[in-house]
Amino acid sequence: MRIDFSTVEIQVIPNFLGGEGEIHAQMYTDSLNRILHGILSPGSSIGCHTHETSSEIIYILSGAGKVKVEGGEEPLKAGDCHYCPKGQAHSLINDSQEPLEFFAVVPQQ
Repeated sequence: MRIDFSTVEIQVIPNFLGGEGEIHAQMYTDSLNRILHGILSPGSSIGCHTHETSSEIIYILSGAGKVKVEGGEEPLKAGDCHYCPKGQAHSLINDSQEPLEFFAVVPQQ
């Protein structure tokens, strides 16, 4: 199945999951997955949240930032992939001066 994100409405969401600033998000959701193309503005973040019933995979398309995870922080740049296993918490932060563009998949488990 092909998903053409150029036809998916862009939503501007302030303080996503309790984070700072805003995210520009295009989302596809069905009963099995939530798939997100997102851009975090400089200084913006996705708030810390726990994946109680799912995992999450985030692939960085462009820009740089970091994730806060249980036990510390991990820097991320274009080409990096972050995996948050089911039951763990994380947040994504754009601490750079450029937009942080990413693709995320949250399988419904």
